[in-house]
Amino acid sequence: MYFYDATYILVLIGAALSLWASARVNSTYKKYARVLSRSGLTGAEAARRILQTAGIHDVQVEHIGGNLTDHYDPRRKVLRLSDSVYGSPSVAAIGVAAHECGHAIQDANGYAPLRFRGAFVPVASLGTKAALPILLLGLVLGSSYTLIQVGLLCFACGTLFQLVTLPVEFNASARAVDILGNTHMLSQEELSHTRKVLSAAAMTYVAAAAASILSLLRLILLFGGRSRD
Repeated sequence: MYFYDATYILVLIGAALSLWASARVNSTYKKYARVLSRSGLTGAEAARRILQTAGIHDVQVEHIGGNLTDHYDPRRKVLRLSDSVYGSPSVAAIGVAAHECGHAIQDANGYAPLRFRGAFVPVASLGTKAALPILLLGLVLGSSYTLIQVGLLCFACGTLFQLVTLPVEFNASARAVDILGNTHMLSQEELSHTRKVLSAAAMTYVAAAAASILSLLRLILLFGGRSRD
């Protein structure tokens, strides 16, 4: 009864937002993946050049399988580019590679939100996994106010992680656009295409944060009014 009620519409709205954002980034990337850069640089070559220009020599650029699975691993100092980015000379691939370089530059400069997000990962992961079991245990034990509040707090940790991710991602994209413009790797016209790709990618994080907030709101509506011990 707690999972199929009127508040379930909040989950459906969150899922719809996530699907829309995912479809948008995929369609936008596919569109500009067909636009080849005048420089002829591949995503991997652009990434290495950006890192060198930024004075970062301890980060390796590696190939990883999948589509848009690109990411920067600050623990191993590795920038991993996917099949659709690593060897592609498109403006979309260069934009994504530059975005990941933005994270490497954040790491090198000690960007506070990135540091906080990295430190918060285990807390958010544990909280998200433990939230529902704790909430259900609270109900089994007679609507235990303490356990329910702990469960809501655990889920809120995951929501906070999604919110902290937003400035990290937006800043990385801003750095990417600045770098590509200042180094003239892309022309102004090409840069406008790249902005559209990065903007679409950013919306996936916005949608994820919105979905998490809506899910948290639903849990609060369902469990927040339970009586105290």
